[in-house]
Amino acid sequence: MTKQTLLLEIGTEELPPRALLKLATAFADGMRDGLDKAELEFSEINHFASPRRLTVMITDLVAAQADKEVLKRGPAIKAAYDDEGKPTSAALGFAKSCGADITDLETLETDKGSWLSYLAQETGKKTVELIPEIAETALSRLPIPKRMRWGTGSIEFVRPVHWVVAMFGKETIDCSILGIKAGKQTFGHRFHHPAPIKLKSAESYLQQLEETGKVIADFDHRKTLIKNGVEKVAAKISGKAILDKDLLDEVTALVEWPVVFSGVFDKKYLALPDEVLIATMQGQQKYFPVVDKENNLLPCFIAVTNIESKSPDVIRLGNQRVITPRLSDAEFFWQRDNKIPLADLRKELSNVIYQQNLGSLHDKSERIILLASYMADLLGTDTTHAKRAASLSKCDLLTEMVREFPELQGVIGRHYATNNGEDREVATALDEQYMPRFAGDQIPQSKTGQIISIADKLDTLVGIFAIGKAPTGDKDPFALRRAALGVLRIMIEGELALDLEACLKQSVENYDDVLFKDQPARSDLVVQVFDFMMERLRRYYIDQNISVDNFEAVLMRRPNQPYDFHRRLMAVVQFRKLPEAESLTAANKRIRNILKQAENHDNIQFSHDLLKEDAEQKLATALDSIREKVTPLLDNGEYERALTELAGLKDEVDTFFDDVMVMCDDEALKNNRLALLLQLSNLFLKTADISRLQNQGGLQEQ
Repeated sequence: MTKQTLLLEIGTEELPPRALLKLATAFADGMRDGLDKAELEFSEINHFASPRRLTVMITDLVAAQADKEVLKRGPAIKAAYDDEGKPTSAALGFAKSCGADITDLETLETDKGSWLSYLAQETGKKTVELIPEIAETALSRLPIPKRMRWGTGSIEFVRPVHWVVAMFGKETIDCSILGIKAGKQTFGHRFHHPAPIKLKSAESYLQQLEETGKVIADFDHRKTLIKNGVEKVAAKISGKAILDKDLLDEVTALVEWPVVFSGVFDKKYLALPDEVLIATMQGQQKYFPVVDKENNLLPCFIAVTNIESKSPDVIRLGNQRVITPRLSDAEFFWQRDNKIPLADLRKELSNVIYQQNLGSLHDKSERIILLASYMADLLGTDTTHAKRAASLSKCDLLTEMVREFPELQGVIGRHYATNNGEDREVATALDEQYMPRFAGDQIPQSKTGQIISIADKLDTLVGIFAIGKAPTGDKDPFALRRAALGVLRIMIEGELALDLEACLKQSVENYDDVLFKDQPARSDLVVQVFDFMMERLRRYYIDQNISVDNFEAVLMRRPNQPYDFHRRLMAVVQFRKLPEAESLTAANKRIRNILKQAENHDNIQFSHDLLKEDAEQKLATALDSIREKVTPLLDNGEYERALTELAGLKDEVDTFFDDVMVMCDDEALKNNRLALLLQLSNLFLKTADISRLQNQGGLQEQ
């Protein structure tokens, strides 16, 4: 079957740079899904994207669907023929619908009866006939938050569409997509080659665009050229560029024909904090900052323009003129803010609403003080730093610098607190309160920073849940999932012995009574938030390839300390690697099932005097011996060592179940054996409910 390359290009006005790559990937994924559903075979699908185009190129795409046989089922045999064996109108109608003679029909035997049937030959449709609908469907499903409508038509897309290319090999596909008649004419660079370019074939697309149109359509190739160019220019000025990944992607999405150059600014601005200079260059100007060998910022920047100018110095000087007032503004904010101590801004927090029904930023900081003090007491640390950091935690939000650079909240607080003479631990905590800021970010390193970060996030979780705005589906406008995971990571990775449920109760108590009708409502909220956080914890471990049944085994014991939960879970993971694990897991399942059959088994008393069989005597003796070793380990949270010791009971447990009838007729013997098994079960339960683990195929190596 003939195979060709399919090219689809949607030419638009400038697309949103931060969404460009996501849109291109989604377009390719949508086309792949459509081709798979249409049973059209192909070799490879690639996506390309530039500021004014979204493109997919599909290689070795078949020219048509394969022909196939389709079995059509008609009326039941009883209804197809009358008593004389003549075909009824139902049979004749079915034959006509199949385009066949009644004699061509066959009988289909099924477990539900016999039916008239016809094996039809269905000719596959041509690919060019199917592509328009597949493309329209893929485009309609792009992740576009808000679609635009242009002109007098009703078509909507992320930006107005100006041209569409649809080619199969060298031929144009006769169709309209997004209301635009498709052709083989694309357009190059807006300034270097605004005239149309007639494509020779789908395969020549990239080459013609680059050589004639001054457009590098391949996003990844363009990105590599920019990265290499920035590094080369940085080396020429004896520096090293700070290549922020997100900025590199954004700059790549802003240009079609990248030209890299460097510029300078006045050295006096190096007196500003590095974060301010970087925010100005990266955030406002889309420049790449440059550092020396000691990672000190240099008074220069590297930029990428979309024009290959005959007068590059004009572009360089223009960019230098633009950045100077930006840095001058930042310098003004810095000098002005430093005249007012952070502590003096605290009273103004009362004028800033934090969230409707949850009070002002001052109210929030007061709650953070209370919760931070509570946690510092639990951890046995000095509350002085925690209280001070909590009281200043939101003050930098009122500074000119943070108003100009919101992403620097906390960072600016640290600088101003240092300049105000605050303790280093307090200043550091003002920055660390927002950690981890994103997935994979580090947690706060200082104890005060950890406490303030947890207090801030728990207050947010409790408050937002209390006013009924918990996350639903994919919607999480207050980033509560991130906040929950942040708290859990800090407690676990920071090895903090904090009772999460107790901290939640304290956080709830810090809120005004207006939010809650009664004490049960407070208790319900604690349970709701705790369960929400446990679901985030589940996802945290799934992302680390830890099986769900491991997690469930620990969750059944509902440890209130996330760090304690973590140690139990890691112990279970290691336990499952032991050769005794499978047998003991099965034994625990059996014990749980046996105990379910017994009424009030928790109140049954065990007596060595009632031991009769040799197997139960040996198990009881071994259990007494193991208990002496395991109890101090469990008390110290050494769960892995405890489970390893308990694994030594395998032989005695196996022999017990082989030789001893637990549910015997003698009531006293039965109850004593139940009590013995209960003791065994309880030792395991002090770490996790091992009976929740899957045996055989369910056991997974971690």
